[in-house]
Amino acid sequence: MWSLDHTMMRVEDLDASLDWYTTHLDYEEKGRWEADTFTNVFLGPEDVHDEGALLELTYNHDGRSYTMGDAWGHIAVRCDDVYEAYDELMDAGVEDYRDPDSCGGSYAFVTDPDGHEIEIVERDHGAKWSLDHTMIRVEDAEQAIGWYTRKLDYDLFRREEFDDFALYFLKPEDAPDEAMSVELTYNYDGRSYELGDAWGHLAVQTDDLHDAWETLMGRHAEDYRDPESCDDRYAFTKDPDGREIEIVTN
Repeated sequence: MWSLDHTMMRVEDLDASLDWYTTHLDYEEKGRWEADTFTNVFLGPEDVHDEGALLELTYNHDGRSYTMGDAWGHIAVRCDDVYEAYDELMDAGVEDYRDPDSCGGSYAFVTDPDGHEIEIVERDHGAKWSLDHTMIRVEDAEQAIGWYTRKLDYDLFRREEFDDFALYFLKPEDAPDEAMSVELTYNYDGRSYELGDAWGHLAVQTDDLHDAWETLMGRHAEDYRDPESCDDRYAFTKDPDGREIEIVTN
């Protein structure tokens, strides 16, 4: 219960985004929802783990543009060797953004056609390019950690403290290594963040939507969009920083 199912981001040109992710990250379409005013497409590697997370691209048909904001950081994808992976992307024509040397040799970054940052991390588990974590910035680390551990029963399984910021990684206790985690970034300077609208939500999955919603309400999560308001297909709450958290069924 509560394992991370997908991360949703909004794109301005669906064809360009699909071409980028299928060409450069070898993603394939796992699902699609065509509505009157928008299209949702779910993507992931061909051999994504059963409990691995997907990427959801949302395209609104009205031609709107989006602001990135700074409350969302990035998604991270896995590889065996960050230098080889980055060279592969550069050879394929991806824009040079932050190479491994500029990141201390342990990770790197590229951006997709809409400017969403994508971190490349070395892992000894998971399919190549599968989603490792989604990073979000928080204004109160203790409050954010408390929300994810109490509301979603997440475990803090890794933390890194630096001179001016800290990183906290959380996911369910029984989640496999291949599952996506959420990375909370806390900067010590007390800055505030703007959500923007280029990023949409994190989604967690559960076996029973209504039972999960009742549990969240009993834990005093925000009653944002209950199952009934979403045609009993999904629901939404929000974390302490106002980020939308979708609840979906397996």
